[in-house]
Amino acid sequence: MLETRQAAATARPSAPRRPSWRVVAVAMLLCGWGGNQFTPLLLMYRRLGGYSMLDVDAFLGAYVVGLVPGLLLAGPVSDRRGRRPVMVAGTAASALASLVLCFSGQSPWAIYAGRLITGVAVGIAMAVGSSWVKELASGEDAALPARRASLCQTAGFALGAGVAGALAQWGPWPMVSPYVVHLLLTAAVPVLLLRVPETRTPGPHPDGRGVLASLLDDLRVPAPARRRFRLVVLPMAPWVFGAAGLAYAVMPQLVDTRVGEWGLAYATGLTVLMLGMGVAVQPAAKRLRGGRAPVAAMVVMLAGAALCVAGAVVLSPWLAAAAAAVLGAGYGIAVVSGLLEIQRMAGADDLAGLTGIYYMLAYAGFLLPALLAGLSAWLTYPVMLAAVACAALVCLAVVATGVRVTARAGH
Repeated sequence: MLETRQAAATARPSAPRRPSWRVVAVAMLLCGWGGNQFTPLLLMYRRLGGYSMLDVDAFLGAYVVGLVPGLLLAGPVSDRRGRRPVMVAGTAASALASLVLCFSGQSPWAIYAGRLITGVAVGIAMAVGSSWVKELASGEDAALPARRASLCQTAGFALGAGVAGALAQWGPWPMVSPYVVHLLLTAAVPVLLLRVPETRTPGPHPDGRGVLASLLDDLRVPAPARRRFRLVVLPMAPWVFGAAGLAYAVMPQLVDTRVGEWGLAYATGLTVLMLGMGVAVQPAAKRLRGGRAPVAAMVVMLAGAALCVAGAVVLSPWLAAAAAAVLGAGYGIAVVSGLLEIQRMAGADDLAGLTGIYYMLAYAGFLLPALLAGLSAWLTYPVMLAAVACAALVCLAVVATGVRVTARAGH
């Protein structure tokens, strides 16, 4: 086992061209674009496609089903076999998913397939792309690669939702044109990735049992960092996309009757606002040194959850927009600080694997809207969102305690 891991050790080029990370960043942006372009189209599929809420939720579920193996397997495989081939495959899969969705029409199975492939592509981009950007930026400020990676993926999520929502609201062929735009932008990127320097040298091919054990090793948090992982990363990570779920899945539905025929445009606007704030806050987040960033992220998340409670009580589109902006700021701080925590914990041989674990925990937050919808038969949204705010307060207390305890212990 140890020999296998040593044989797959990093073999970086002596001086990779610094602009090379930009090609990887563009690939991450476009994979994120493809992943989130479907979100503002949910209302369109219900109105024009005749799908029920259960159908639409199942389409979202197919995305998560693809995301899990993309996050958990792509990272460790790229640690062993190289970043380039895995990232090329992920970007090609993103383009293929849009091609499938272009022709999905009234076929739910085609939509399931397209969303499943999209999830795999986004999982690869997050786990492998973030690691590759960091390695290509060797020698720079340690926090800069994490900010670049999170900035590109957040910008991709925002652009995908904004362009797709605008085309669906005002453009021709609303069930086709959003995917065509993404396909045209993405098609050439896999070829460009072939010119990016490889930062991992493929090791020998162990037998099947050896491969499985090697992959599992990459998904283990190093022992010295486990306490900080449990007390800081674990309670914060689900709020990354939990905030997104509240901002552009829960709140638009609560105030839908107040915006009338502009429901699709309003939901798109909240998505762009939330993710745009996530982009805007990241340069300021770099000033939060040490353990202050995770604590600051949870403070902002708590404020956003409180605004969601107020918006649910008065059903105000303006309060919903304010909540989306604040939650976006919390998202921006949390996603960067979480990546930095993982990059400090991981060794050269398990960086992509642990990055995948982090994003899987973060995406668990997307279950929050479905959980609230399931409980809505017994509880009102103001009551449930108040419970969400209380949960944010508890997580804030755990993160603040964890930062203080692990800093004192030197972990």
